Amino acid sequence: MSGLLALLDDVAGIAKVAAAQIDDIAGQAAKAGAKAAGAVIDDAAVTPKYVHGFAPARELPIVGKIAMGSIRNKLVILLPAALLLSAFAPWAITPLLMLGGFYLCFEGAEKVWHLFRPHTPHADGHIAGEGDPVHLEKTKVAGAIKTDFILSAEIMTIILAALPEGQGVWTQAGALALAAVGITLVVYGGVAVIVKADDMGLWLARVGRLAMTRALGRGIVAVMPRFMTLLMIVGTAAMIWVGGSIVVHGLHELGWHAPYDLIHHLSEVAVQAIGTAEGVVGWAVTAFCDGILGLGLGMVLIPVATWIIDPLIRAVTGKAGDAGAH
Repeated sequence: MSGLLALLDDVAGIAKVAAAQIDDIAGQAAKAGAKAAGAVIDDAAVTPKYVHGFAPARELPIVGKIAMGSIRNKLVILLPAALLLSAFAPWAITPLLMLGGFYLCFEGAEKVWHLFRPHTPHADGHIAGEGDPVHLEKTKVAGAIKTDFILSAEIMTIILAALPEGQGVWTQAGALALAAVGITLVVYGGVAVIVKADDMGLWLARVGRLAMTRALGRGIVAVMPRFMTLLMIVGTAAMIWVGGSIVVHGLHELGWHAPYDLIHHLSEVAVQAIGTAEGVVGWAVTAFCDGILGLGLGMVLIPVATWIIDPLIRAVTGKAGDAGAH
C-alpha cells in the first residue's frame, strides 16, 4: 500500500509539473501574441478583400481555406524555421525582426500614400481565367495564402523575440504553436464574422419579428462600410506604429541608442509636464513618436521598393513584387 501511495504521489507531482508547464506555455503565448498586434490587425484588415465579389455561399468556405493555409504556413514552415533560428542563429532574430518592421512601415506608408495619390489599375492586370469561378477562387485563395505567409512570418518572428530567453525547445515550440493557432483562430474567426455581417443584417431586417430586431439588421448593414473603413485605418496605424517601434528597439539592441533615448526622453518630458496618468501619457507619446518615425521610414522605402526592389523581383521571376501588386 505504501508503494502505491508513493507512486500516486509521484504521479500527482508529475501532473503538477506538467500543469505548471502548460500554464507557463499558455502565459508566454498570450504575452508574446499580444506583441504581434500590428501584424494581426493588418491580417484581419487585408483578408476580407479576397472574398469580395464571390457568391455569399462561397464566402465562409474561402475564409476556411485561407485559415487552413495560414495554419500550415505557421506550423509546418515557420515554426520549425523559428526553432532552428533560435537554436543555431539567435543573433539573427533582431535583424529579421527589424526586416519585418521595415516591411510593416512600408506597407502602412504605402496605404497612406495611396489615400492622397490613388493609383490606376494596370489594363493588363486581369487574372487569367477570371471568367471561371472555380479557377478564380483557387487563384484568390492562393494569393491570400501567399500574403498571409509574409504576415505570418512577421507574427512568428515577433512572438519568438518576445519569448523569455533560456526556454527549452519544447516550451518554445508549445508557446509558438499555441500563439500561432490562437492568433489564426482570432483573425479568421473575426474575418468570418465581418464578411457575413451584411448577410446577417439583411436577414434580420427581412425576417425579424420585432421592429427593434429589424432596425438592428438595418443598422448592421448601414454601419459595416464605415466599420471596414475604420478597420483599415486602425490596421494601417497599427502597422506604422508597431513597425517603427520594432525598428527603434532593434537599433537600440544593435548599439545605436539615439532614436530610443530621444523617444524615451520626450516621453518623460510629457509625463512631467502633464503630471497625471503617467502610464497612458508615456505610452501615447512613445507610440506617437514610433509612428512618426515609422511613417517617415516607410515613405523613404516606397521609392526604394518601387524603383529598385520590384524591378529586381520582376527581372528574376518575371512577376511583379509586392510594390507592383498594390
